[in-house]
Amino acid sequence: MDLNKQTKRSPGRRGLMRGALVACCAMALSTAGATVAGASTHKAIPTTRTVDYVALGDSYASGPGIPTQVDSTCARSDKNYPSLVSAAKNWQLTDVSCSGATTTALAGPQGSRPPQLDALGADTDVVTLTMGGNDIGFSRNLSTCAGLTSQDPIGSPCRTFFTSGGTDQLEQRVNDTAPKIAAALDAVRERAPHAKVLVVGYPALFPDDGVGCTSSAVPLAAGDFAYLRDIEKKLNAMLASQASANGAGYVDTYTSSVGHDMCKPVGERWIEPLVAAAPAAPAHPNAQGQQAMAAAVERAVHCRAYRR
Repeated sequence: MDLNKQTKRSPGRRGLMRGALVACCAMALSTAGATVAGASTHKAIPTTRTVDYVALGDSYASGPGIPTQVDSTCARSDKNYPSLVSAAKNWQLTDVSCSGATTTALAGPQGSRPPQLDALGADTDVVTLTMGGNDIGFSRNLSTCAGLTSQDPIGSPCRTFFTSGGTDQLEQRVNDTAPKIAAALDAVRERAPHAKVLVVGYPALFPDDGVGCTSSAVPLAAGDFAYLRDIEKKLNAMLASQASANGAGYVDTYTSSVGHDMCKPVGERWIEPLVAAAPAAPAHPNAQGQQAMAAAVERAVHCRAYRR
């Protein structure tokens, strides 16, 4: 979405991998139905040659602000989760994730960048897709919510604003994005018919218990944290549903990130607040957050239920 170093309190890679077990279970559920629908046509991930891995996605995949930035146009880090996964697995990575990308950037250009789908081919073995947040305008929505906080800092002015017409506008945007994700997965399958495809969800931005942390760094009204949490959960649920319906796996990065949201102190949080303290974009994963996302993807790749 538009808009680090580990401490002693941060989990090691092994701990993150254990925590990502839930992601494997979630993906097993999301692919259970897809396995019946012609899944036998997909090849196993090769073990005798280098795996061709393509990362598609937005800024949650590209890692804006995280050192070292290797693509200034797309704000892409060499420590984003695709880079970490490819290094751990010794895969050949083609990373076209780009900050600001929506589903339209898959089949069409994003500024000077060619369509992300152009990176795919018949020999592509693994594809990760991190997309949907920009389609619902999540960063813009956060800015709107922050601007409303002064009206009612202990209430829920953001929820009131987005539901004032009788329909939850943000929930509707999630629903409207579902067919775009379905079309994206169809396009991925057309370009890379033999690839293992993983839809990567979004980690927990807000406290899962709904208890907020209104401050200058997180200028959101106390009552809006639960509302925004629920919108993110609806977005992830939609992504999981579309993955299952369209023959892809879903990687749950939310569950393992609970307790590491933007309200937590430095060293515990994997998501930076709206006024970022670590080198990362506001309301985005920091270096630890990208490590956690990488661990979830790695575990998903190993999930037995996903080996079709």
